[in-house]
Amino acid sequence: MLVSVIIPTYNRADFLKRSITSVLNQSFNDLELIIVDDGSTDHTHDVVSSFSDKRIKYLKKENAGVSSARNLGVKNSKGDYIAFLDSDDEWHRDKLASQVSYLKNTGKVLVHTAERWLRDGKVVKQKKHHQKHGGDMFIRSLQGCVISPSSVLMKKELFEQVGGMREDFVVCEDYDFWLKVTSLYDIGFLENEFVNKYGGHEDQLSFKFFAMDYWRVKSMAWILQNRPLSEERSKALLESCHKKCQYLMKGYKKHQNFKDYEEVKSIASFVTLHK
Repeated sequence: MLVSVIIPTYNRADFLKRSITSVLNQSFNDLELIIVDDGSTDHTHDVVSSFSDKRIKYLKKENAGVSSARNLGVKNSKGDYIAFLDSDDEWHRDKLASQVSYLKNTGKVLVHTAERWLRDGKVVKQKKHHQKHGGDMFIRSLQGCVISPSSVLMKKELFEQVGGMREDFVVCEDYDFWLKVTSLYDIGFLENEFVNKYGGHEDQLSFKFFAMDYWRVKSMAWILQNRPLSEERSKALLESCHKKCQYLMKGYKKHQNFKDYEEVKSIASFVTLHK
């Protein structure tokens, strides 16, 4: 059973070698590694070229964002299973083996794992609302991204069923994807910290975008229009979306920034009609 591992990367040559090495050192060997270079201008190509492993495939494209890179990687993959790894993270050697075994034994379509957060070489204690879980994750997924792309192994057909990752989202593309997945399926979970997640670099998207709830309410509006929801799920979505819309509109008025105001106001009106 082939697992296609996809690393999207953009100007992270100084971290990339660590990520690649952690994939090639997996105890599960039946894998291909697709590195999608999203228009890097640093020495990313040299880093990739320093590896001679025949399982590596390198794709170079014009810069268009992480969703575009992940989608291209999946499009060029041959495996029945897909795993993503951010180019500044790394895996424990038994990550894929444990996840493959779990999916075979349970029949689930996706499993994620716990992760260890590191900043400046020190372990960061995660707050309770950041801790990962499995099962019915839809309502928990409304508040924020509760699944890390680097921790996931999924069936390729699931990625295709959901429609891939939205390339028009400049941030929160993973939030959008997981919300769609959790609206359809229960999620598998392994408590092992199989991912080392490194934080603190200034190029991380969370440093660049502060009105991230704008993208979240767009995702919730899509779910409301396209997914049949139970009464409990519908109520939770409507409450969360309404609250985020009101917060955004208040912020737009305060800062006199009305670029997305009318769109958010429209979503808020749509939500009110369904409450």
